[in-house]
Parts: sequence; C-alpha cells; structure tokens
Amino acid sequence: MNESRRHQVSLRGASAKEITRDALLERVNQERELRIYTRRANAAGLFIQRVWRRHHVTKAVALQMREVWEVMMNNRPSGLTGMEISGNVLRPFLFFIGCLPVRCGKIRARDKECMISCFRIVLEDMTSKDAHQNFCLMAIGSIAEKEIWLQQSKKLLSICLFVLSVFDYSNQNVEDVVLTSTAMRLSVLLTDPNGWNCISDNDRKDANTTVKTLVHFIGREKWGLYDGIRKFMLKLEAPFSSQGVLSCQTDDRFLIIASAVTLSLRPFHLSMMDANDEWMMERAVELFCIFLLTIPWFPQRLPAILVPALRHKSVLSLCLRMLLVLREKILEEMSEMDQLEVTSRKMPQVGWALANIVYLASLDSGKFSEGLDFASYLQVVILLTEKLLTSLGGLQQIRRKDEDIQGGNDSSSESGLVFDDTSVFPKLTYMDMLKPAYQQWHLKKLLAFAKDASVCVAGDFPSGCLKPQGKYGLLDIAHYYSCMLRLFSTLNPVIKSLPVLNMLSFTPGFLFSLWEELENYLFQGKNRSMESNSLYSITTSQGRSSGDYDRRQKRVNKDTGNKWTNVLQKITGKSQTENDYAYSGNGQSSFSQMEELHSDWWDIVSLRQGPEAIPEDISCLLLLFCSSYSHLLLVLDDMEFYDKQVPFTLEQQQKIASMINNLVYNSLSRGITSPNRVLVDSAIRCMHLLYERDCRRPFCNPSLWLAPGRSNRMPIAVAARTHEVFSAADGALSSSMGSVITTMPHVFPFDERVMMFREFISMDKVSRRLAGEGAGPGRALEVVIRRGHIFEDGLQQLNSLGSKLKSAIHVSFVSESGLPEAGLDYGGLSKEFLTDIAKIAFSPEYGLFSQTTTSDRCLVPNTTARSLDNGIQMIEFLGRIVGKALYEGILLDFHFSHVFVQKLLGRYSFLDELSTLDPEFYRNLMYVKHYDGDASDLCLDFTITEESLGKRLVIELKPGGRNIPVTNENKLQYVHAMADYKLNRQILAFSNAFYRGLTDLISPSWIKLFNASEFNQLLSGGDYDIDVDDLRKNTHYTGGYSEGSRTVKLFWEVFLGFRPKERCMLIKFVTSCSRAPLLGFKHLHPPFTIHKVVCDVPLWASFGGQDVDRLPSASTCYNTLKLPTYKRVSTLREKLLYAINSNAGFELS
Repeated sequence: MNESRRHQVSLRGASAKEITRDALLERVNQERELRIYTRRANAAGLFIQRVWRRHHVTKAVALQMREVWEVMMNNRPSGLTGMEISGNVLRPFLFFIGCLPVRCGKIRARDKECMISCFRIVLEDMTSKDAHQNFCLMAIGSIAEKEIWLQQSKKLLSICLFVLSVFDYSNQNVEDVVLTSTAMRLSVLLTDPNGWNCISDNDRKDANTTVKTLVHFIGREKWGLYDGIRKFMLKLEAPFSSQGVLSCQTDDRFLIIASAVTLSLRPFHLSMMDANDEWMMERAVELFCIFLLTIPWFPQRLPAILVPALRHKSVLSLCLRMLLVLREKILEEMSEMDQLEVTSRKMPQVGWALANIVYLASLDSGKFSEGLDFASYLQVVILLTEKLLTSLGGLQQIRRKDEDIQGGNDSSSESGLVFDDTSVFPKLTYMDMLKPAYQQWHLKKLLAFAKDASVCVAGDFPSGCLKPQGKYGLLDIAHYYSCMLRLFSTLNPVIKSLPVLNMLSFTPGFLFSLWEELENYLFQGKNRSMESNSLYSITTSQGRSSGDYDRRQKRVNKDTGNKWTNVLQKITGKSQTENDYAYSGNGQSSFSQMEELHSDWWDIVSLRQGPEAIPEDISCLLLLFCSSYSHLLLVLDDMEFYDKQVPFTLEQQQKIASMINNLVYNSLSRGITSPNRVLVDSAIRCMHLLYERDCRRPFCNPSLWLAPGRSNRMPIAVAARTHEVFSAADGALSSSMGSVITTMPHVFPFDERVMMFREFISMDKVSRRLAGEGAGPGRALEVVIRRGHIFEDGLQQLNSLGSKLKSAIHVSFVSESGLPEAGLDYGGLSKEFLTDIAKIAFSPEYGLFSQTTTSDRCLVPNTTARSLDNGIQMIEFLGRIVGKALYEGILLDFHFSHVFVQKLLGRYSFLDELSTLDPEFYRNLMYVKHYDGDASDLCLDFTITEESLGKRLVIELKPGGRNIPVTNENKLQYVHAMADYKLNRQILAFSNAFYRGLTDLISPSWIKLFNASEFNQLLSGGDYDIDVDDLRKNTHYTGGYSEGSRTVKLFWEVFLGFRPKERCMLIKFVTSCSRAPLLGFKHLHPPFTIHKVVCDVPLWASFGGQDVDRLPSASTCYNTLKLPTYKRVSTLREKLLYAINSNAGFELS
C-alpha cells in the first residue's frame, strides 16, 4: 500500500471518493452562499409582489376615486366654502392625480379635463371677495387649517410645475395651452397674497408669513420648482419669436412664459420685502443659478419685455454674490450636471452661466444694468471663465483620446472646440452672448467706475443682503480681460481673440495705464537711473537745443487732423507735446554718441524666477499687455513709433523690450508650466515684433537683448548640440536652455552664433563622413565647366544633386577655345566657380534678380523671372549655390533685400519693411494712410497694376477688388493689403523656390539663429573696413617671402595707409569679396597669402631710377596676392591702386 495513504481512514465507506479539507470547506461556503441568495431572491420577489399589488390597488382606488370625483364635480353645489374645497375637491383630486399622471409622467385627456376643472374652481374661489367662502382663508386660520393649506398648496404647485415641465411650447393643441396657462395662473396666485381679494389689510401680514413658508418649501430642490421651469425653458426657441408686444401680452402662451419667470423670481421678491428671510431663500437663489442661469440662451428664449426682470438689481446682483459665497458648492453641482451628459460635444454648464451673466449685465444701449455691483460682476466672470477653461482643457484631452482610439483625424481638436449645442439656432452663436465683453463701451465703463471711489452700490440693497465684495481696480479689469482672451482663443478657432484685441489695443489710454501699473511693479528704484542713462537722452537734448524739437512740433501739429493718428495718440492718455521726444537720424548716429549701457541696468529682479514667482494679478496684467501691444505693433508704422512716439516714448519702449526679453528668457530657461504657457506665448510674439523692428531700425542698445543670458550662457559646442535636438523636436518648449536657443537666439552675441553656425556644419560633416557620404578618395563630385557657359553648365550638372551637393566639388574648366585648362582643383577652382556663377546669376542683367531702389542696392527676385524658361528652377538652383557657399565658408559679395531674407527665415513682413524694398511706394502708402481728406477723392480701388514684358496686368487685392473703392473706413485695410502683396504675395513663389534650394544644404534651424541683416553678414562678411592687425597675423607667405622681407614690410606700410574703401577693394581683388570673414581672417579658407614674384631690378632702384614695372596680380581661387619685389613705397602703392581699380585679377599676370 502507498505510504501516503496508509493512515487515511474513510468514514463513508470504502467506495466513497476521497476529498481534501480545503475542497470540502469551499463546497460548504458555496452551498451557504446559495442558500443566502435564495432567501434574498425570495424576499425580493415578495417585495416586488407587494409593490405591484399596492400599485395595482392604489391605481384601482385612484380610478374609482376619479369616477366619483367627476360625478361630484358635475353635481357640485354652488358656493362651496374653503374647507369644503379643501376636503371634497382638493383632497381626492390630489390623490388620484398624484397616482395616475404624475407617476406615469404623462397626462391623458381625461386627466387634463379634471385638472382644468379643479384649477378653475380654486381660481374662482381665490379671486372671490366672499370672506366666508374662500380657500385662502385657511392660510390665516387656525394652526391645523394652515397646515392643511400649506400641504395642499405645495402639492398643487408641484402638479402645476409638472404640467409646465411636460408642456411643449410649439404644440398647437389648444387644450394643452389652456391647461398649462390655468396651472401657471394658479401657481402665481397661490404665491401672491396681494391677489387674494378676501384678505383684509389687517390679515395681510399673516398671509404673507404663510406664503413665505410656502415659497421657502417650493424653492427646495426636491419640490422641483427650478427643475420644472428649466425643462420648460429648454423647449423654447431662441430667439423668442412674436408678432409684437401688444399681441403677445394677450396670448396664453406669453402668459405661460411670464408666469414661469414670475414664479422663479418669487424668492428674490420675498427677500427684498423682509431681509430677515434671506437665509431661508439662500437655497432658492442657489438653485436659480444652477438650473436657470445654465440654460443655453436663457435670455434670448424669453420675450424681450421679460428680460429686464432678470436684469433687476434685486435678482442679478444677488445671484452674483451668491455665486461668490457658495462658489465651490455651486460649481460642483454644475459639474455634476455635466457628468449626466455622456458626450463631450456639449458646452459645459458653467459656460452657459458665464454667457448668460455677461449678457444680462449689459444693455443693448451700451450701458450696464442699473445697480450692478461691478466688483461682484468682475469676480464672478473671472471665476466662471477660469472654471470653463479648465473644463474645456479636460474636454480637449477626452477628444484626443477618442480620436486616438478611433484612429481618426478630427480637425476640431487642432483648430478649436466645436459644440453641438452652440449651433442649434442658426441666428445665434455662443460668441454673440459674449459680444458686450469686446465692445469698447464695456471697457470704458469699467475703467470709469474703477476710478470712482463710490463704486460699491451696497446702499441699493437691503441691509440683510450680502455685502458687495469691495472695490476693484485696474488689476481686476486686467484679470477679467485676460480670461476673455484665453476663452476666445480656445472657442474661436478661426479669428481667435481678434475682436477682444482690436478693442483693447485701440481703447484710448488703456495700454498706457497697463504699462504704468507694470512699470511701478517691475522697475522700482530703476526709473531715475535708467532715464539718466537713456539711449536717447543725448539725442533729445541735442535735438531741442538745435531747434529740431520746434520743427517736429510743427510737423506733428500739422498732422492732428488725421483720424488714425489721433486715435493712436489717445491710446497714450497724454497730449502730443508729452509724447513728442526727439528721434532724429537713422538711429546709428545716436548709438555712436554715448557709451554702451551696462547690462545690469536691463536685469529685472522681479522676473529672475520666471512667471512662477509673479503674483497672479501681475501675470494677468502681463498677458493682457503683451497680447494687446503685439496686436497694436502690427499696424503701428515707423512715423508713429519713432517720430510721434505713439503710444510710448522710445525710453518706455526700451523698458518694455527689456521686460519682455527678461520674461521670455527666464520662462524658457526654467521651464514653462501649463498655466503660464499662454502668457509666455504672448510674450514671445511681442518680443519678436519688437526685436525685428529694432533690427531694422534700432531703438534699443544691443546690451539690452544680450542682458538676460550674460551670466549663464553655455559653451558653443554644447549650445549647438542642444539647438539641434530642440530644432528636431519642432522647437517644442521645454525646461532647458535648448528652448532659449531656438526661440530667442539673440541673447547670444552675434560672434557666438556665427561660431555656433560653423559648429553645426562641422557636426554635419562628421556625421556625413561616418555615414560614408563625406569627403574621401573618389567621393568628390567631378564637374566640367565651360568658361563661356558657367551658369548653364552648373545648372545642368549640379541642380539635381540636392543635399549631395554638400560633398566636395572638383571643377575642371574648359577655355573659350574649347581646350581643358591646366591645373588641379584643391579647393581654389571650386571657390572660383561658385563666386563666378553667383556673380553672373545675381547680376540684374541676367533677369533673375533685380536691385532695390534703396541706396544699398540689395537684391530681390525679379517678378519677370516667372516668364523665363525654367525661371523658378533657376532660382531654386541659386538657393543651392548660396547654401553651398555658406556650407563651405565662401563669402559672396552681395546683399539680399531685408524683405527677401525675412521670407527665407520663415517670417512675415509688415508694412514698414516696405521702405527697405521700395521707398517711393512706401511713401505713397503712408500718404494714403495719413490722408486728412476724403479718401474716395483719390479714386483708388483694391487693385494693383503690374507690368510684365510690356503687358499691364491688373491684380485684385481681394475678391471683387475692382468694384471696391477706397474710403476713409477701409483705407487702412487697403494700405495693409497693398503692403502684403508687395512684401509677401508677390515674391512668395520665388522665395519658396530659393528656400527649397538653400535648405537642401543648410538646415532651416541654422539660419534662424540670425536676423535679416545678420544673414547678409553671414553671407558676405563683416564690417566695411579691414582689421589690418588681424589680417597681418593670419597671412601666409610663399615663393620666398617672409614676414621680414623688405617688400612685405613695404606692403603692410602701404596697406595701413589705404583708406577703408581701398583696403576693402584690395581684399576683393585677392579673395573676390570685399569684406573680412565674420570671425576674422583665421577663418578664411584658403588663407590670405602673399606670393613672391621675382623681378630682376638693380638694388639702387630703392633710391632712384627704374623700379619694377610689372603689376601685382591675384589668384582669387587660392586667396593669393602675387606681389612683385618692388623696391619703393611709391611704386608699390601706385601699382596696387592701379591693379585693384582695374577689375581684373589673374589677367594682370
């Protein structure tokens, strides 16, 4: 026998199957649970049977009682007393109506007849003047009678509200209208003792007390007063349609709505009569806010004659204060109502509460509701808006998850939130409800009341009402509108917050007030020192002392008739003379008249920790200022910004630029949290607009832009690698210095950014070499170029290479006679090829590019190039040539127009940049913009005429522009449409083609380190003069020359004595570019070289007689000056000047 079974003894016999102890216990537990479940199931079955039997019996009794009641009503005697109505009419009626239609949720025809009959009996009795036969007398009778009256009245009101909740306003059934109107008249009369004709004046107080108790009970949630009214209101159309007030007032349907509104306002009216009862009505006011103020388009669903009742100070202000006192409870209940919706396509309840409150607080006549508590209004709107923004953020996340699950691409999640219940009525939109918030009168009224010391209107309310929340000021108004900006941006995906920004930017004095508040907070103790060291303090004093100020004053006074200028001058809140500081010259002369400001002056202590350390009210102020001012900067021209200094003086502009620069830097370097992202995005937009304006026409010292990053800039190699990582992530903002480099590279000095650019290229070359694509034996591109067809051969052989053009190029030239030229390409010939092809193709005579009419004659794509064969393709090829030159560090001796470079940097060009492209056209547009008379006299329309190959083309600036005359109302739109066409649309195809070619070799993130002027410097070199010491230190000598050679010493003596222009001409003679490399001549490849050309001249030529007659020559492909062994300074100078002015190089050999 198995040893494990030896000691097991079965008590059930040998044939029984053995079972373990655990299995036995498990079986016992299962059997116990089965018995418990069986007992519970039997008990539940018995309970269901009892409920059903009770329901069946009750229904049978109710039906029988209804039969008896109908017979009694048909044979009822006249002149029933109040007790008889209560006992014989109401008691059975309330029983069978409560059992039949109320429980079923549906009113049948027979029940309607019974209700109409009962309601009319009670109404007739209550309106009679017989003091002995009136149901209302029970309200002032004994305690028992009062109790009976209260109980039956509460049940009557609940039935009336049930009738109202199931009534469909659009239903044409006359019987339903009669029933509902009768029920609502009864409800109003029950709650209004003034309508009881049988009550004497002495008993009026007792009646009021009993009715207050009744209203208090029906105002509770379980009685469903506001819930029933809400269900009825949701069935009304918006806007309310009627045939006029007079016809509406006699219509039963109008009376139903009016009675419902009256009933909903009963608690407010009673609290006004006796302040001691307000605590009893607190719940009613709370439910009014939760159930009625959250009805979509609540005011619009009502007849216009009823809306003032909701706007009354006894209603609206009490709701506002209750929302503040019970904010957490009310918002929580609103959220619970949202949770009943199973879809994320519904506007949250708090959104409708916000819209209804904003609408009710404002009148169509441009005024606020009378007696409005502005402090409470602002706080409630702020509270609701922030709650709504939080809810909308959650809905966006839900929608993204749904899209991820479904695998769809719903554009609404990217462009904005769209709700099904905001477009139910085609004539209304949700944003229409918030329209008062972006009207100028709204802001002006708030500002005016903020200045008034008696802003509180507590005296207009009974002493028992909640006290106003106190005074409010500019910070509260800023918080209000910052919330509106965020809300409009979230809900309006197309135009975002444009309506609000238009209003804020052009409200006289508002921007100036915002800045004063910010200046007091941010620049405490610095104002005096900064003013004394201001960039323009010297310019101002000199201008005024020399009489410039008087001339400017006369010019400004002459322009006062211009409406646009007057509006902008009003924005400052100051007169013209206060704003008319001097700004003369082009800005560069001003910089040279004073020392550079120390960067410590631009360090703002309160912004060092970023937006996290800024108080919430100041954060809202910053958001509002940055958003509004960046919007204004889009339309502010140079005359207003620099000459008239509207809306701020140039000293204030420096402070503004410093503030925003510090804010953005400290925000990015410390990481952006979600609550501050909107503020930082707005600040970045404003910073870019100010910085680009300063780059084009300086008004700030360069140290201002460098100040934030002066102490913690990372090494160049680290910065380059970090920049690459963040650029690959599409510039996503993160808590790293990498986001600083991608967003505001100007905090790094220009030289450091050039070094960073060269580091990018070095990293790219290393990665290509590791991938087997870099330089090496057999990997260079071999091209054969005919001297007479350099551009055509280059286009044919190189244009299709794309990014492969980064590889080394070995050029073999073929002379014009068709013979191969001798020599091997070790980099010099390819440099010569690139410089020659650029010189040919960018020449205006070639037709691809033309020169601007400005003094610097910059290059811009020629609009006629589109008519050339492969014109766009050739411009794309030139983009690759420029990219190759930048990639190899080869300087090209030309400049692109500021507007064209802006397109390459991915930036939009604005009106004032037109002055860098076509100054005459810009002056003409400024004449139209500031024209004092009637603009229609100029006979302009929304078209522009172009000439192309002898043909005149008329282009419409907007659809139907031929038929739209320019008037005073649309001339600003015309000016900006013209500028947009010239700056953006006209050259868009060419700039896109050039950009495609350029970015085949140069990453877009690399060139975005620079502004337009810096890009030109990167392309063509540094200053217009040559650093002689730097050139001498980095010069190589060949052919027998050394630094101590006599001729070499004579050369440096002559070179040092040249004028700056002559030095540049010599450098161009040798290197083909008139400027020095940005980082000095040590970065010139090949290096600057002086090669000895031996000439047989006697030694005494140094003292007199015949010197060397041979001219110096140059090999630009190797940056080599071939210098004969001159003996005298005069000869060397004469020969050098002749050579550099001959426009020849190698040919002089």
